Amino acid sequence: MATFLYRLGRFSFRKRHFVALFWVALLALAGAGAAGAPAAGNSSFSIPGTEAQKAFDLLDERFPGASADGATARVVFKAPDGQKMTDPGNKAAVQDTVDELSGGTEVAQVTDPYQGGGVSQDGTIAYASVTYKAPGMELEESSREALKAAAEDARDSGLTVEIGGDALQAIPETGSAEIIGIGIAAVVLVITLGSLLAAGLPLLTAIVGVGIGVATITALASTLDLGSTTSILASMIGLAVGIDYALFVVSRYRAELAEGREREEAAGRAVGTAGSAVVFAGLTVVIALVGLSVVNIPMLTKMGIAAAGTVAVAVLIALTLIPAVLGYAGRRVRPAGEKSKLLGGGRAKDKADKPNMGTRWASFVVRRPLAVLLLGIVGLGAAAVPAGSLELGLPDDGSQPTSTTQRRAYDLLSDGFGPGFNGPLVVVVDAQGSDDPQAVFQQAGDEIKALDNVVNVAPAAPNKAGDTATIAVIPDAKPSSVATEDLVHDIRAVGADIKDGTGAEVLVTGATAMNIDVSQKLNDALVPYLVLVVGLAFLLLIVVFRSILVPLKAALGFLLSVLAALGAVVAVYQWGWLSGLMGVEETGPIMSMMPIFMVGVVFGLAMDYEVFLVTRIREAHVHGEKPSQAVVTGFRYSARVVTAAAVIMIAVFSGFIGSSDSMVKMIGFGLAIAVLFDAFVVRMAIVPAVLALLGAKAWWLPKWLDRALPNVDVEGESLAAHGGAAGKDDEDKELVRA
Repeated sequence: MATFLYRLGRFSFRKRHFVALFWVALLALAGAGAAGAPAAGNSSFSIPGTEAQKAFDLLDERFPGASADGATARVVFKAPDGQKMTDPGNKAAVQDTVDELSGGTEVAQVTDPYQGGGVSQDGTIAYASVTYKAPGMELEESSREALKAAAEDARDSGLTVEIGGDALQAIPETGSAEIIGIGIAAVVLVITLGSLLAAGLPLLTAIVGVGIGVATITALASTLDLGSTTSILASMIGLAVGIDYALFVVSRYRAELAEGREREEAAGRAVGTAGSAVVFAGLTVVIALVGLSVVNIPMLTKMGIAAAGTVAVAVLIALTLIPAVLGYAGRRVRPAGEKSKLLGGGRAKDKADKPNMGTRWASFVVRRPLAVLLLGIVGLGAAAVPAGSLELGLPDDGSQPTSTTQRRAYDLLSDGFGPGFNGPLVVVVDAQGSDDPQAVFQQAGDEIKALDNVVNVAPAAPNKAGDTATIAVIPDAKPSSVATEDLVHDIRAVGADIKDGTGAEVLVTGATAMNIDVSQKLNDALVPYLVLVVGLAFLLLIVVFRSILVPLKAALGFLLSVLAALGAVVAVYQWGWLSGLMGVEETGPIMSMMPIFMVGVVFGLAMDYEVFLVTRIREAHVHGEKPSQAVVTGFRYSARVVTAAAVIMIAVFSGFIGSSDSMVKMIGFGLAIAVLFDAFVVRMAIVPAVLALLGAKAWWLPKWLDRALPNVDVEGESLAAHGGAAGKDDEDKELVRA
């Protein structure tokens, strides 16, 4: 592989006009597709194999035209102090609002609060339910504006009016903090590379890669039902790895220049060595992201595949576009140790013999490996303690900021009708095979009424055929509570008994039940996912490092960092620690998909640093250095760059904490803190400590396995035969044949 990548690097450097034109054309093509595509909303949320989804599908079949998947809105009214919603003036204002809403072209039904029991017991709060023919993501903007205008007209009459539901669901915004993250990355690159031009190359190529990835996602969003969150997460991960991968290649290029190589040769060797690490690091990220498909939640699968595609583009750009732009930069990109004149350079490195910080740190760890190892493990263990209190759920309007109308509507409904009113359960009774469907409907309603934590059970509403009915159940507790989850399980237990006695099927659905089923499905999939992803990556790392213990250490270190990161997420978003600093207005359960998503992404990113750091250590060991000295040598060449890469990734991920979407905000924080723990505690402290303790045993591999494994030559040993002697035409032919 190193030989192929070496030729690819030289080819891209020499044929830079062709390579640059190819990527610019690809970016333009993706941009044109995105410009002509409809805007993405949030993807449809289906959970195959769950009871809630089965009930939802049954409703579509048995209640045609009911717009079961249509957007909903609750327009909540509150009377002024000292007044009631039943007062003639207030009642007239509500009636005008209902009439105004009923005239919408996409409106399927509007429920009058005075006819549908939508007035609170104390008479101060009322609500009107609006059902639309189209899903929330497909609503025309005119329908949303009409909904807002109707609420504003009601406010003019003196009422407090707020709107809940998914009809006003906004496309998340990342905020200006993302730009700050990129700015921090630029500063770190300038400090690391000692040149404004060299620092600009990774940023430029990363932006090109993210542009291609996000534009492609936008172009295919409508066709493949990709949500707006998909492109945000793809840009988050793509930008971080794109900068890092480019940084490693540029840094190696400067190191090769410092050894006196010609620029084309240096580009080839940089891609042949650092590029090999980029390929395998990228593969681990792609495996982790594509592996999310084993959960069998379409939305999560699409997010993973889209982000994996963006990572793949970042890898290809690091291998081809980076050497091409290095060719354009020429002598303006200086050898390692030299700075540009603008940054106080112009003088050659005069302290070549002085150990750098990476060397000093590695020497310290090698002298005291056991103390460093124990301190790192204890520290991460302490950070992981809050993870033991992890509570999972999915965000609803109750997790929105208090500044939003959705959150204020949620609070008004809780005040007027109880906290469970925001999470009604829909019980679907399929009595098609029963002799007396009406008796089954009555039995189901009566048995559900007798359960604990039930405030109200509405009469059964049968379909036209009379063989299926829906029963609305209002819990006593809020949607995300353990009590409501227990109630869902109790209703399903009642349904199982009814099925045994009558043959009728009782299913529970609704947003609350769907959230509970999603959480359960994600919990059930976590262990198989870990086994699959960690197992595949473990095999890949055995091939890369030709060792058993090094990949095992990498996997165990990852588990430490991800548990510590989950603990930090629980402490901030569930317990409320530093919530003001992080912009968390409402604490509560952690998003259900957070653990499995963090496992996937963090594992891939953790293996990035493992590959970049340990390949340098192995390279020194392969060239004859003793194990402890190889650790020091590896850190001398790679610690500075790995540290810079980690700081950049933390800065980029932290930028997404400013997002308006609670899921993106939480993922941004979780990934940033996970990279902090993994890069600076696991990879920079625990890894060298373990390697120092293991000594030569770290690189042990059974002879039969050594013979069976392919030699991918990540260290670039085969490049000794490519000292630039091959002619350019010969190399081009060899590249085409490869």
